[in-house]
Amino acid sequence: MPGSQRSALGSLVLIAAVAGFSVGAFAYTAGWLTPGRLTSTKLVSALAPPGGPAPGHRRNHAKGVCFTGTFEANGNAVAVSKAPLFVAGHYPVLGRFNLATPDPNAADPTVRVRGIGVQIAAPGGSVWRMALIDPPVFAVSTPQGFYELLEASKSKDPEAMKGFVGAHPEFAAFGNWATTAPWTTSYAEVTFNSLNAFIFTDAAGKANAVRWSLRPETPAMPISAEDFAKLGPNHLEEDITDRVSKAPQRWTLVLTIADPSDPTSDPTKAWPTERRAIEAGTLVVEKIEPEADGPCRDINFDPTILPAGITVSDDPFPAARSAAYARSYDLRTSEASQYPRTAASAKP
Repeated sequence: MPGSQRSALGSLVLIAAVAGFSVGAFAYTAGWLTPGRLTSTKLVSALAPPGGPAPGHRRNHAKGVCFTGTFEANGNAVAVSKAPLFVAGHYPVLGRFNLATPDPNAADPTVRVRGIGVQIAAPGGSVWRMALIDPPVFAVSTPQGFYELLEASKSKDPEAMKGFVGAHPEFAAFGNWATTAPWTTSYAEVTFNSLNAFIFTDAAGKANAVRWSLRPETPAMPISAEDFAKLGPNHLEEDITDRVSKAPQRWTLVLTIADPSDPTSDPTKAWPTERRAIEAGTLVVEKIEPEADGPCRDINFDPTILPAGITVSDDPFPAARSAAYARSYDLRTSEASQYPRTAASAKP
């Protein structure tokens, strides 16, 4: 394509990456929820697009599709956690693929960050919920920094974002990923990352800081932003629905164990690749269901809902995300009558 068009498209990709993340990273929002600083109400309000939120929908990651399946634990992770769902066996899963946007009708190519919410249930009522995204690092090192990113991205001052980036040099790593990493054409090709650190405790009481990833069995097939845009506004949901209808899709759950020197409260800092890793089992996606009236519609993938053997670390993000999720849930459930329903469920 002509150089001028390529340059313009590159600029648009950059803008979409930054703006899409800043209003779409609700799955990784947080804050020190103290009076006079940052509250869940203030944060959720800051995530709203200029035209306001979509009634009845999640205040972010509003576009998504449900799935059910199984977590096939291989028993390896009992070495680091006494969580019952790490004992070798098969455990039911409820989940949601999603895009980091407050607009449930956003075109897929306009949203850079992709996410997955997962709930694994074990006998006895033990539950593990998690929310992961595909960047390898988070954009900011503190919750206050995230709020400042939201404000800068919405500002009419053309220098606002430049000022933000200058004040937050840690943003560079995320910005580099957003503008240079290739796109993929399927959720089935995405590696999803927890980014936040949690504490895993084994049966003997030994504790380790852990991050984890879901790594796909399907090889990634990189595609340019231009070519991905040609696939249509809802390609990701259409693609994963088609794939799963033909065969279950799989991701390996990989736990990364921190060294004592590794930061646990700053998700902008990646841990060295040579850290000890444990393959804990396989997430198997067996059925895709539309979100409207689907099993994931009314669940919050609150990262502080954890089984025995896993607790939060000194990372402030999960606890504040939990509060923001609760606020979003209250808002969207109060608007349930405005949520689109399927033709079957709408019948009296």
